[in-house]
Amino acid sequence: MPLRVGSVTIEDWELTEQFVRASGPGGQNVNKVSTAVELRFEAARSPALSPAQKARLRRMAGRRWTQDGAVVIFAQEARSQARNREIARERLAELVGRALVAPKRRIATKPTKGSVRRRLEAKKQRGEVKALRGKVL
Repeated sequence: MPLRVGSVTIEDWELTEQFVRASGPGGQNVNKVSTAVELRFEAARSPALSPAQKARLRRMAGRRWTQDGAVVIFAQEARSQARNREIARERLAELVGRALVAPKRRIATKPTKGSVRRRLEAKKQRGEVKALRGKVL
């Protein structure tokens, strides 16, 4: 089933799930059952994302972004395959959701005349204090 994130729908063909054995506690279960999920999202080829959104996703994904343009999410927290699959999909949705939001443009501001005057006065006073530290002639 497709994954909906805000206004974007990620289709099934863009997602690949692979199940591997998880590490950590679990007794005999951990040696027999492949419960960890490796969810792969082909982000670079996705028609659902704009180039700007793909660039933001690449920056946010960090080392989870592969050279061929896929985002790889690995989940092995739960002891069941179904729960790990849900966790991986939630993480991917959260990551894509953050990439969809364009950052607000910063507007440069000028310091007020009063703050500039106070800063210069403080510098002048500090300079006088330092000048008075010199040797007495």
